[in-house]
Amino acid sequence: MASPLLTCEIVTIFPEMVADALTYGMPRRAVESGRMRIRAVDLRDFADGPHRQVDDYPYGGTAGMVLKPEPLFRAVQAARDDEDASPHVVYMTPQGTPLSQRTCERLSLQPRLLVICGRYKGIDERARMELVDEELSVGDYVLSGGEIPALVLVDAVARLLPGVLSDAESALYDSFADDLLDAPHYTRPAEWAGRSAPEELLSGDPKRVDAWRRREALRRTWARRPELLKDAALSDEDMRVLDEIKTESDT
Repeated sequence: MASPLLTCEIVTIFPEMVADALTYGMPRRAVESGRMRIRAVDLRDFADGPHRQVDDYPYGGTAGMVLKPEPLFRAVQAARDDEDASPHVVYMTPQGTPLSQRTCERLSLQPRLLVICGRYKGIDERARMELVDEELSVGDYVLSGGEIPALVLVDAVARLLPGVLSDAESALYDSFADDLLDAPHYTRPAEWAGRSAPEELLSGDPKRVDAWRRREALRRTWARRPELLKDAALSDEDMRVLDEIKTESDT
């Protein structure tokens, strides 16, 4: 089997949690296709003492615990020593830059990723400054740890690797693929609960289908996430359609 396009190591105190989740969906398909290699790294393997302690109380008397710098440094250093290409180190934290499709596309081009899963109050600031290349967040809320955000990142990146998706064109219509939300989708039956699938989708005419999808993607983005439109690459036709959509909503 050819060398994987991307190697990803996830540093966590719950390796079983991560390893189990990676046996489903896109990560599993990426691994089985040989496009990706994923490994859960137990942070406790790099801790000192019989109890393999990886956390301690923070200075200053604040509540909670902080992941110690020494085990994190050893885990990252071991990954750097393991292969020729040094990993791009990502720390999942609520303080990070919001994860976006563009970020996932960029990270999918990396040969190696190392994702640090924070816990408790996070990681020692010195470890962050010394080790981390990029901090990412999956939303403005707090989870109990970085494992679920790390899995979100891996899933989003895995499906972008060539040969992972069964339909090579399906990613082109995903939400955020072109800075727009996805258009609505319909399947059989053509009529259900008194509602019909759009005639354009039933027409069999690729041009009508594409035009309908684009219009509805613009409509949904304007209605739900209008801030995305400022960064979207909109053609003159898109702008004309968008003006029609706005006018329709005002009437």
